[in-house]
Amino acid sequence: MNKLTPVEQKFILHWGEMGTKWGINRTVAQIHALLYISAKPLNAEEISETLAVARSNVSNSLKELQGLRIVKLVHVMGDKRDHFEALPDVWETFRIVLDERKKREIDPTLAVLRECIAKAGDNSAAGKYTEQRLRELAGFFEITTDWYGQISRWPTSALTKFMKLGDKIQKLLSIGK
Repeated sequence: MNKLTPVEQKFILHWGEMGTKWGINRTVAQIHALLYISAKPLNAEEISETLAVARSNVSNSLKELQGLRIVKLVHVMGDKRDHFEALPDVWETFRIVLDERKKREIDPTLAVLRECIAKAGDNSAAGKYTEQRLRELAGFFEITTDWYGQISRWPTSALTKFMKLGDKIQKLLSIGK
C-alpha cells in the first residue's frame, strides 16, 4: 500500500489534523487512519514508506496505538514481520477511545474535585461560593460518567437505535426546545 489515492491522502491528512485537536500526535493519528482504510494488515516498513515517516516514529506510534487498544498486532502466513490492523468496528473503537479518555482525563479530575470539596468543607477560608461551584462541577461529572457507564455496556445495535432517536427523545420526555 505504498501509493495512496487522493481520497486516501485527504482522509489520512485530515485524521492527522483532527488527532492533534484531540490531543493525539499527528503521526499516531495518521497511522491509525492508514490502518483503518487498509484492506490488509500492514507491517511497519509499509507504513513508514506509505506515509514517508521515520521507521522509529512508526514503531513508537504503533506502540501507542496498541496501548490505546485500537490497533492490534497480527501475523501473516509466510511473513516473519509483525503486521498491524485497526479495529474494524467504528463503534468499538469509539467506545475504547472514550473509556481511555475517561480514565486519563475525567476520573482524575473527579478525584481532585472531590478532594477539593472535602478540604473546602474543612476550611471556611475556601469560601462557600467556591465550594458550591466545585460541587456543581463534580455533580455534572458524576451524572455524565454514571450515564456513560450505563450506555457503554449496551450492545451496538441498541446504542445505534438510541442515537438515531434524536428529537424523538425530547418529545417523549415532553421537553420544550
